[in-house]
Amino acid sequence: MIAYADETARDVPAREALLDSAFGPARFMKSSERIREGRLPADGLSLVAHDDGRLVGTVRLWHVAAGRAGADALLLGPLAVAEDLRSAGVGGALMRLAIARASELGHRAVLLVGDEPYYRRFGFSTLRTQGLAMPGPFERHRLLALELVPGALLGAEGVIRPTGERVPAEAALLAA
Repeated sequence: MIAYADETARDVPAREALLDSAFGPARFMKSSERIREGRLPADGLSLVAHDDGRLVGTVRLWHVAAGRAGADALLLGPLAVAEDLRSAGVGGALMRLAIARASELGHRAVLLVGDEPYYRRFGFSTLRTQGLAMPGPFERHRLLALELVPGALLGAEGVIRPTGERVPAEAALLAA
């Protein structure tokens, strides 16, 4: 049975292994990674799925400013599911949990870079991302948004930039 929970420090090695398996080394080259590197995920928005103790899914959300006006938003990603469970609804459950949690915590909008046909069912679209850009190469049709508060991204323009808390210096040294 799949169990969903907040990510803990014990989950980190398994999460990293899952992300390596799902995305390979190219994951570190993505524009989304430029936003995440050196930052902590948003409080309460690092979620995992376990199947009999094995980590089989992960998703995190990160604080960002959506363009020049700096509309507060979250950047979702990466979302990954173990290969043997990719059609079992784990990713969808993690998405619904992450969106509900973000809304409960008072966040106004969620951005992501992904496949619109998959994320459309959660309410994501390109409707509010036409004036936004990632800090580096990206495919415009894959930059999607979900407004948790209607109008939260109205008029958002410019490059998405990180605003989340930085990783403490001592933790960064341990990771190096």
